Amino acid sequence: MRLPGSMLVALSALLPAAVPMAAQPRAENPAALSVERIFGSGDFRAQRPPVVRWLDDSTYTAIEAAPGGTGGEIVQYDASTGARRVLVTAAQLTPPGGASPLEVEDYEWSADQRRLLLFTNSARVWRANTRGDFWVLDLVANTLRKLGGASTKPSTLQFAKFSPDGTRAAYVREHNLYVELLATGRIVALTRDGSLTTINGTFDWVYEEELYLRDGFRWSPDGTRIAYWQLDATGVRDFLLINNTDSLYSFVTPIQYPKAGTTNSAARIGVVSAAGGPTTWLRIPGDPRNNYLARMDWAGNAAEIAVQQLNRRQTQNTLWFANARTGAVRQVLAERDSAWLDIWDDHVGYGPGPSLHWFDGGASFLWLSERDGWRHAYLVGRDGAARLVTPGDYDVMRVVRVDAANRWLYFAGSPTNATQLALWRVRLDGASPPERLTPDSARGTHGYEIAPGARWAVHTSSAWATPPSVDIVRLPSHTVARTLVDNAALSARVATLARGPSEFFRVDVGDGVLLDGWMMKPPGFDSTRSYPVLFQVYGEPASQTVRDVWGGATWLWHLMLTQQGYIVASVDNRGTPAPRGRAWRKALLNQFGALRVHDQSAAARAIARRPYVDSTRVGVWGWSGGGSSTLHLMFRASDVYRMGMSVAPVPDVRNYDTIYQERYVGLPTSDSLAYRDASAIHFVDGLRGDLLVVHGSGDDNVHFQGTEQLVNAMVAANKAFTMMEYPNRSHGINEGQGTTVHLYNLLTRYLKEHLPAGPMVVQ
Repeated sequence: MRLPGSMLVALSALLPAAVPMAAQPRAENPAALSVERIFGSGDFRAQRPPVVRWLDDSTYTAIEAAPGGTGGEIVQYDASTGARRVLVTAAQLTPPGGASPLEVEDYEWSADQRRLLLFTNSARVWRANTRGDFWVLDLVANTLRKLGGASTKPSTLQFAKFSPDGTRAAYVREHNLYVELLATGRIVALTRDGSLTTINGTFDWVYEEELYLRDGFRWSPDGTRIAYWQLDATGVRDFLLINNTDSLYSFVTPIQYPKAGTTNSAARIGVVSAAGGPTTWLRIPGDPRNNYLARMDWAGNAAEIAVQQLNRRQTQNTLWFANARTGAVRQVLAERDSAWLDIWDDHVGYGPGPSLHWFDGGASFLWLSERDGWRHAYLVGRDGAARLVTPGDYDVMRVVRVDAANRWLYFAGSPTNATQLALWRVRLDGASPPERLTPDSARGTHGYEIAPGARWAVHTSSAWATPPSVDIVRLPSHTVARTLVDNAALSARVATLARGPSEFFRVDVGDGVLLDGWMMKPPGFDSTRSYPVLFQVYGEPASQTVRDVWGGATWLWHLMLTQQGYIVASVDNRGTPAPRGRAWRKALLNQFGALRVHDQSAAARAIARRPYVDSTRVGVWGWSGGGSSTLHLMFRASDVYRMGMSVAPVPDVRNYDTIYQERYVGLPTSDSLAYRDASAIHFVDGLRGDLLVVHGSGDDNVHFQGTEQLVNAMVAANKAFTMMEYPNRSHGINEGQGTTVHLYNLLTRYLKEHLPAGPMVVQ
């Protein structure tokens, strides 16, 4: 239940007349913002970074516009000297008989760099465009050929990957797994039973959404075998999305979606020869419908496979090593937590990043654990014996690179400021303290793609009110060799906008608990007057709102509201995924609703005591989990919040999926009190203020069903509210012409009508 990337505020009809604001600036004023300018004009669109791939320790490739503006070309740079040469021209990227080059969305080099795998013509599957066409460019023969054969329908291949020797490519097509010989085009079907309910080499909705798994197969290191997931979705019920607008008669789109407490897909992992033949299934114990195979990769050699198995309640993660030839397994370790366990990779978001890093010829591997109260890295032998690598009171938020040759671990972390993220490194012997490589003077959030030799990195950084930039930096000095993206035009445009003061702060909510927050004040802010406050909230374990990072269109919309006389603020309650230790992140156990209400409302009360805040004009808004939090706050802290805007909420968590909801709330059959506390629908009697609920009826993630159930509960309780349905829009409510502009105009208008803007004289 992650944020789709957008957010809003509150009103009071009984307030004394506000001090008149100055006349609103005209639309063409470059200092002023409007919904149309933010979401419709393109004025604030950030420059996208090139798709960069490291070729070796010091050279990288990127896609750049070809001369004349026709298509792109792939160029090589030397990180040290900046020497540039064109490796692949636009002409080479033009299919035989074609009039224009391919629009390359992603690419991969073969290990010998003789071939290039190109992804194009993509199509959306759930959240991302993971189906498309794959082409192979042979740089020696100078040939460009499409994978899949002549009969393959467009945009149906997924996750194509070269074999280790670069002579073959494997891919998924329509739930089956194939290997194609690149020299001849011969295609070998490794599976033939793929269907809507037998899913080979990829995943169902819930595995993708909650375990971040999309690419479901792995080449063995020697290229002789492929290990893959197979899901049996038989018995997983369909949720029906009803479409009333796209034809004369309504129709339904079925989505296999396991709701909390219901039947899951059964997962298993098999090994098949890359030349075809029978599959050997790993003999992992346990009911496959009540355990998850959360990660899989080859175990440092071509003979064994490492599999991480989560129990259904996600309190135990068992690491198995499996014999690839026989399928026999042995347990290496079992990680346990009384709350829940998360699964971590060394990549951001979805993808097939390695789940384990191997050392000393496969004798040991890197493992992340919160067993001592912090997310730390351990070196673990094949016998399960573990040694701590990162001692100290800090979290390893992401493994960025392991330099096995020089015995360094590079990781993302922020020991002293939970709103930021920087690059650190530590010796693998754990004998010395971590060293910060991101300069101390560089505030904000920093991401890195480090070259294999760890001497160079692609560095992406942004900060509050500062659009992202992308540089090539030398490590460990962090000196900038060249800038790939500076977003200078966007930064200049942002700099012209009328802005008031902003601050990051911590607020005490009792018992020594300090919450991180930020606040944006209006231009011309006058501390002798009082202003309305709109809080943005998320409040669940999937996301933070209080981060020192470029906030894009949401930040700009919040800034627009300050220009109209609002203070906008946000606070991260306990349970959000901040680098503040295990106890912080797991605090929501058995109080998924109550703790959010306590922390958020206590923070709002404390902020409302500031002399320039009008405690009678406090509003809240949020999306997805933030929409759910908004409902909880409006129903359970009605003395604090005058107005709320809830976008795509989950009013009853029994409607949400198994993996997410059972991880944090337990099982409906045994944790009924926790489910009641987590579900705002049980507290509608507490509503006193003005509430707007917004939802897309085509939301395959957070179903519109929940909002309809909320409507029934509100009607039964005789509660006044306002609702907006966007027909057939998904969780991001962004499909269709004008949708985003319409949505944010709706939110802005509701805010102004129900939480009057502008300062009033403090009496």
